[in-house]
Amino acid sequence: MNRCARRPLGARGLALSAALTCAFALFPPLSQAQHRAFPDQAMRGQMVVGTPPVITINGKTERLSPGARIRDTDNRIVFANTLSGQQLVVNYVRESNGLVHEVWLLNAFEKAQPRAGASDMEFRNYNSGSDANNNNNATAR
Repeated sequence: MNRCARRPLGARGLALSAALTCAFALFPPLSQAQHRAFPDQAMRGQMVVGTPPVITINGKTERLSPGARIRDTDNRIVFANTLSGQQLVVNYVRESNGLVHEVWLLNAFEKAQPRAGASDMEFRNYNSGSDANNNNNATAR
């Protein structure tokens, strides 16, 4: 049983709902406006997730530490297996044993900021079967 009579919105209610809809559409969500502060020891690299915990950073095979955290561009924690095979520009921090412990996926603004390790990155949009052999030969020389 409905005891409250429903009143139509009327002209004022429609104008208010239209104004609120426009306001939410025009202003970006807070997650896009936030500025993340990275630790000073964070390095920049290009990461590709293989079979977790195995990753590559700048073409070198690395491992994620137990309990490693990967944060997306909205600072939400994501699982490594959801990123398999993607080439991602990241900031990362190692733990005391040398394993990669914290990773932040970067947005366009953060990629433009200078960071140590950025000069080591090699950007390509292709992979070849001989890449593994070339990397091994280059380090052996």
